[in-house]
Amino acid sequence: MPQPLQHYLKFSDFSVQDYAYLFSRTALIKAKFKAYEKHQPLADRSLAMIFEKASTRTRISFEAGMYQMGGAVVHLTTGDTQLGRAEPIEDSAKVISRMVDLVMIRTYEQTKIERFAAHSRVPVINGLTNEFHPCQILADLFTFIEHRGDVNHPLDCLKGKVVAWVGDGNNMANTWLQAADLLGFTVHVSTPSGYEVNQAVAGVKNPHCYQLFKDPLEACQGADLVTTDVWTSMGFEAENEARLKAFGAWCVDGRMMAQAKPEALFMHCLPAHRGEEVQAEVIDGPQSVVWEEAENRLHVQKALMEWLLLGQL
Repeated sequence: MPQPLQHYLKFSDFSVQDYAYLFSRTALIKAKFKAYEKHQPLADRSLAMIFEKASTRTRISFEAGMYQMGGAVVHLTTGDTQLGRAEPIEDSAKVISRMVDLVMIRTYEQTKIERFAAHSRVPVINGLTNEFHPCQILADLFTFIEHRGDVNHPLDCLKGKVVAWVGDGNNMANTWLQAADLLGFTVHVSTPSGYEVNQAVAGVKNPHCYQLFKDPLEACQGADLVTTDVWTSMGFEAENEARLKAFGAWCVDGRMMAQAKPEALFMHCLPAHRGEEVQAEVIDGPQSVVWEEAENRLHVQKALMEWLLLGQL
């Protein structure tokens, strides 16, 4: 029986039960990968990857992941397809989704990926938009579970935890709020004035899943995880100079980590700029799990693609 069509456009698209399965499945798929065991449930399936924004980790993790699962990949950019020549998104979706089994899109406005998904015959995955980055938070949460929980009961270790978000109120911050709303932890958000999280975009239902702090040191107090991102995301390069001035006090350093719990982890979705949003002593220090976090994009996305195409196995 075919798997019902489902897209993954933002973190809140899935249920608690869906995430419990995905994290457990990720652990199994990763264990096979580490043991050099073949896992190819997507033989003869194909993934189209559409990029409007540059990518390192997203392209490598999706492309390698699909090949490892026995599938094929078609890599598209707006510069070498009709997507860059004013063909309506709806028409592109109707055509592309008749030729592949799965589509991943990395683009600017969330409305673009929503319009594509509305006219797609196959599942569409958000590889990043200006508003959300669900695959990254999927990897971040799995990394936390690996270090602080039990992959057999993956969601238990998240209940009641505190994540400190220090920096820009961007797509990562929006997605952290959605995850907290759904999975029962709290996000301490500290951003410079003028760069706050747009709560209407994040769309959380529980106002108690996050707290706002003017002082990033206070936001880090008692945190189980401290995380940040670049100060200037793709598409906002014209604001770089103003952002460098505004964000000066939001560089994650040893003082901030000292406010968190002694066993607190540090994460960054990368690429990182040492000396700007994070000091080298933190990202290269013993509490940092950024390299495991980056690798886990591969494993969680393999579980995600498998589930969207085949359902629970």
